[in-house]
Amino acid sequence: MTGLPKFISPRAISLALACCAGFASMAHAADTNPFDNVKQIHAGVLNVGYVDIGPRNGPAVFLLHGWPYDIHSYEKVAPQLAAQGYRVIVPYLRGYGSTRFLSADTPRNGQPSAMARDMVSLMDALHIQKAVFAGFDWGARTADIVAALWPERVNALVSVSGYLIGSQQAGKQPLPPQAELQWWYQFYFATERGREGYAQHTHDFAKLIWQQASPGWKFSDQTFNQAAKALDNPDQVAITISNYRWRLGLEQGEPQYQQYEQKLAAFPPITVPTITLEGDDNGAPHPAPASYRAKFVGKYQHRTLQGNIGHNPPAEDPTDFIKAVVDASHL
Repeated sequence: MTGLPKFISPRAISLALACCAGFASMAHAADTNPFDNVKQIHAGVLNVGYVDIGPRNGPAVFLLHGWPYDIHSYEKVAPQLAAQGYRVIVPYLRGYGSTRFLSADTPRNGQPSAMARDMVSLMDALHIQKAVFAGFDWGARTADIVAALWPERVNALVSVSGYLIGSQQAGKQPLPPQAELQWWYQFYFATERGREGYAQHTHDFAKLIWQQASPGWKFSDQTFNQAAKALDNPDQVAITISNYRWRLGLEQGEPQYQQYEQKLAAFPPITVPTITLEGDDNGAPHPAPASYRAKFVGKYQHRTLQGNIGHNPPAEDPTDFIKAVVDASHL
């Protein structure tokens, strides 16, 4: 039987220590949440906060959050897409998280075409020519507009609740009473009482919207509190109020976006390959899939997500959301 060696060389010790350090590094990387590493970049009128994970030479995917949510809706989606070889960009929209306006003089304008222009400016700043866009709520509307106005920049689209392009003229048309009831907060925001109420109770307001929009989603306080931090952005109230007032025709928007609004008012078709999604328990206002089918004139699929899935599918059903992004990129 051979005994233990009486002498261990310095080289062997160094190799052993290096090996241990490598394993420790790997363990640390596995424990690190990539959403803790928010980067910043000047893009258009903003300094945008964003998460950027996955290989830099991989096909780009932009994941866009809604109101009143934040980038953590994609906390389970983004790493898995990155592991499949995608470069995944998850930005804070204007008025959220660490995104800030570069100038105090820029209007805190929440009109949808301005948000879409923000995303094209972000693509330019990151030197990304084309990407898959996926989103829900404000994020889906923003992605729809990018696909409609700049189709040459979009490889494919995943849009929760489908075609969400609107116009101020359409926003003035009354809806049936039950549909109007779902939009209660839009009318609340049309008043100064609503602005003050949202400013004073932003987090409580957001939690109520989460509960109403996803009645089957039993999110934890930790999940909500993490996302609610993004609503402490100094421009959150102004952007939210502007967005909903613009939709009702109570704000005019900015002149530089008028050219986009004129095109969007014609409800242009979306030509890029698209998968639309709808949760089977979406408690937020949303159109029926049959009502927008004709607006998608390229390769197209619609999927209804089963299992009490509400308004935030990437958080509530990350597996099917990931599959939709991957499948859309191959349509």
